[in-house]
Amino acid sequence: MPDKPVFILAIESSCDDTAAAVLHNDKVLSNVVANQLIHTEFGGVVPELASRAHQQNIVPVIDAAIKRANISKEQLSAIAFTQGPGLMGSLLVGTSFAKSLSLALNVPLIAVNHMHAHILAHFIDEESFDKPTFPFLALTISGGHTQIVKVNDFFDMEIIGETTDDAVGEAFDKSAKILGLPYPGGPLVDKHAQKGNPKAFAFTKPKVPGLDFSFSGLKTAILYFIQKKATENPDFIAENIDDICASIQHTIIEILMDKLKLAVKETGIKQIAIGGGVSANSGIRTTLKNAEKKYGWKTYIPKFEYTTDNAAMIGIVGYQKFLAETFENASVVSKARIQF
Repeated sequence: MPDKPVFILAIESSCDDTAAAVLHNDKVLSNVVANQLIHTEFGGVVPELASRAHQQNIVPVIDAAIKRANISKEQLSAIAFTQGPGLMGSLLVGTSFAKSLSLALNVPLIAVNHMHAHILAHFIDEESFDKPTFPFLALTISGGHTQIVKVNDFFDMEIIGETTDDAVGEAFDKSAKILGLPYPGGPLVDKHAQKGNPKAFAFTKPKVPGLDFSFSGLKTAILYFIQKKATENPDFIAENIDDICASIQHTIIEILMDKLKLAVKETGIKQIAIGGGVSANSGIRTTLKNAEKKYGWKTYIPKFEYTTDNAAMIGIVGYQKFLAETFENASVVSKARIQF
């Protein structure tokens, strides 16, 4: 632990949310997010519009984060930012600002892997939230990623299972689109699922060897099922929306749990931590908590605000890298795809 307090300003701009946070060591002092509502009318994120919105939002968001933390920018110990993965235009906005501020304040610059941050968000100091001990298994689930990661230490991680095609978040969102639900549809599927019967309709689970996932076949099966039923009864979706969503969500959760159970069996590790935007799903959270009694696991579910894209999770990685003195210079570049 350093002799004096460490204040990390963290910047997250990997997709369509502009976020900034200030951490005092491992405790969050502020966590500000500016959402981009413009993408709703297009049914998905438009990269060019996202990068333009980041340019508009980044100064007021960072200013708000520093003010809410009740510190001055001169007190900052380092600037952490998302290097990747993500949309290149969006990443460039955050990277460029972080470089400039680091240079202006003469403080270290820290590059963060967005997916590492989803995992290490569990190490933010939060009252009533336990931190996992090493080693543990991390299930990272989002719109772009589905991974099972063996976490041996803060920066010693190994992907032992991942999707061979689409991510679980895309499966939720595309299913919602098939049902005519607005973007982002994943949370709406969850909302309807809470009122439906998860066994109302059966969908075949893909047979993928080992710990890898596949969701493209499930999306196709859902599309054909809805098309067939809607042809037979034009009001099928409206009359059965809760049961359809519950059945889709139940199938997706079973796919995730089957692979987690296999990962536990193969590694002998019974500590499970989830992260990523889809970990906000109520069904997944409930199933994992129930797994503690059912399978004897210890499960870790992050605070809701640290599941979707946010800067606090970037800050906690920044803090650990600050302690390890893992810094970058001005030649560091954004990467849409980055080695895990």
